[in-house]
Amino acid sequence: MEADTQTHSSEENGSITRPTGWLYKKWKIGPITIPWIASPPVQLVFVSLVCFLCPGMFNAVNGMGGGGQIDPSVSNDANTAVYATFAVVGFFAGTITNKLGTRVALAFGGIGYSVYVASYLSYNHNQNRGFVIFAGVLLGTCAGLLWTAQGAIMMAYPPEHSKGKYIGWFWMIFNLGAVIGSLIPLGLNIHTTTNSTVSDGTYIGFLILTILGACLATLLVNPKLILREDGSKVIMMKNPTWKTEIMGMVEVFRTDTYIVLLFPMFFASNWFYTYQFNSVNLAQFNTRTRALNNTLYYLMQIVGAFIFGYALDITAVRRTLRAKVAWVVLFVLTMVIWGGGYDFQKGYTREMVNAGSDTPDDPSDDYVKMDWTSSGYIGPMFLYMFYGFYDAAFQTAVYWYMGAMTNNSRKLANFAGFYKGIQSAGAAIYWAIDNTGVPFMNELASTWGLLAGSLLFALSVILMKVRDHVPIEDDLQFSDETIADVVAQTPKESVAHKDTTESEKQ
Repeated sequence: MEADTQTHSSEENGSITRPTGWLYKKWKIGPITIPWIASPPVQLVFVSLVCFLCPGMFNAVNGMGGGGQIDPSVSNDANTAVYATFAVVGFFAGTITNKLGTRVALAFGGIGYSVYVASYLSYNHNQNRGFVIFAGVLLGTCAGLLWTAQGAIMMAYPPEHSKGKYIGWFWMIFNLGAVIGSLIPLGLNIHTTTNSTVSDGTYIGFLILTILGACLATLLVNPKLILREDGSKVIMMKNPTWKTEIMGMVEVFRTDTYIVLLFPMFFASNWFYTYQFNSVNLAQFNTRTRALNNTLYYLMQIVGAFIFGYALDITAVRRTLRAKVAWVVLFVLTMVIWGGGYDFQKGYTREMVNAGSDTPDDPSDDYVKMDWTSSGYIGPMFLYMFYGFYDAAFQTAVYWYMGAMTNNSRKLANFAGFYKGIQSAGAAIYWAIDNTGVPFMNELASTWGLLAGSLLFALSVILMKVRDHVPIEDDLQFSDETIADVVAQTPKESVAHKDTTESEKQ
């Protein structure tokens, strides 16, 4: 491997200056050239790997249903704590992240995932429910910052024509973490055909990976040092203070009031996890089959993110048309996939699953759960796979819509904070509802109706606010930077700008 140490006076068109220093060196590995560290693609990979190791493992644990426990009540309580805290912190997380910086926010966020996994390992031995719930509260705080920083980077760093691909690639790498995380309990429980709690080894594996993720976050570069291939920079505040960031959040509601019409989509975007993980995967399948379903679920998330990410960036089609087509596709998928879920749900009830059990929501030993060798497993398997595909499609589209409305990292951090905060409020409510023993069919109906309704609310925003291109002047209105600060200039243009500035002073 060798470094491209040449100080470029130009890039591609022969006019873009690239700074010197190790952050801006290109690396060549045989025929492959890797962009400089302070470039959007490399930073996206770092962020994706952090989420691969931290939220990815969290998803793998929860995807097992009940956090890997037989009785889901402790997991429901913990996740209610996670998302209730997340909802409050997330709403203000854009302000906090803009002030602290993305690196600190991501590293701090990773710590919460490690403590959360450790609490389940502890619960396996001492049934300390209080520690698990405390870990949920801590994780809600940490996750609010991590996901806000991630969202701002993913939506603000890439150029407009690549936002779909960046979102798609993030979602693919992130969910690869959940796939690998799901393979851990699958491998450890591959011969377990009964319903049982996952082993200590599963939680220990998850714990090690989440700690690595928190450490990896320290490799991120300050956003003001990021340089795109065309020489342009990220739009942000030069010197953010707590006052300017709090006022900035207020300004978002004044200048971008339309964002409230996306709130139902935000609210719906995590609502369905409780139903899928507990009311389908945990309720109907034994331990090893739950692990297999979990693996397939996240594999299909990768497929969904790839398809939607690249489709949303088809440059031959105007962005406004792509936005409308994506909405239609999402609405059709909502009707078809959740319609299939309704047909499957007609075959069992919560009472059937729990009949004969002394503990609410603790499946009865008399209820025989489906194994991958069972007759009729293929249909439910594909349904669960399409649930994963739909999740990736929905989340990718929501991020892309927000990214299509502005390129300002400061504003996008607030958008991401609103998104994750409101999303988490929905999740907190649903985890608490599931603990009350509400019928499975009612859960499915609420999920299906909320998803379809949220798309209808969002339609007017998509039609009116998504433009083929956002003028640089509009993005700069929300910052203290100038065009000269963020747009690539030739050496001649830089001199001319300097001369103009000096004459204006005179």
